[in-house]
Amino acid sequence: MESANTLFPESLCELCERARPPFAQAAAYGVYQDTLRALIHLLKYEGVRSVAAPLGALLALTIAKMPDLPDALTVVAVPLHPDKERQRGFNQTILLAEATLHTLRKQQGTLRASSLPQLEPALRALGRQRATESQSNLSARDRRRNLRGAFFVAEPQRIAGRSILLLDDIYTTGATARECARVLLAAGAAAVHVATLARSQREGVALWDAPFLGARMETTPGLSRSAEPCRTQAPS
Repeated sequence: MESANTLFPESLCELCERARPPFAQAAAYGVYQDTLRALIHLLKYEGVRSVAAPLGALLALTIAKMPDLPDALTVVAVPLHPDKERQRGFNQTILLAEATLHTLRKQQGTLRASSLPQLEPALRALGRQRATESQSNLSARDRRRNLRGAFFVAEPQRIAGRSILLLDDIYTTGATARECARVLLAAGAAAVHVATLARSQREGVALWDAPFLGARMETTPGLSRSAEPCRTQAPS
């Protein structure tokens, strides 16, 4: 299983400069392949909820290694549409977030957890008001269009003025993270930081979504391979 490395060069191409993400940084534990992919599928599509605990531990490791986090973060999960959540019986990101927070509380004082920010759960502060087409076969541009207007802030009093840690299972093109961050910032969030279990490594994906971190972590810009999560930071 992979843990984090860096994805982008120091200097951004013209396309990246025009498409800077609204979030401050994004991090993933590793690449969406092999064992990590199989575990995510067990949780997401097979309903094996017990897998959430070990996956939450990986996501906790990623968060513990993210640099430059503020002293306090409100933790928000990427929502499913209510119809999809009823059909599936759960939101896998909520399960992951709960397991992640449980791990971080248990491990306070270990790893870098002793210096972690205060984490306040507001897992359902973001809602999904429109069912969207499956993203899997869409281009990056169509993904962004597909998600436009899909999300809303359900608990604005828990978002305004706060720095947000947005959690999701997979970062593919960054369309979901971008749209969620845009909506959260419009509701008054001070900043948005993104952490996911996995990120896609398809050729070309990194060219337009310029920041990303992961635990072999992947980072942007200036990504370097290490035994840390994958990360991406928005250029200053």
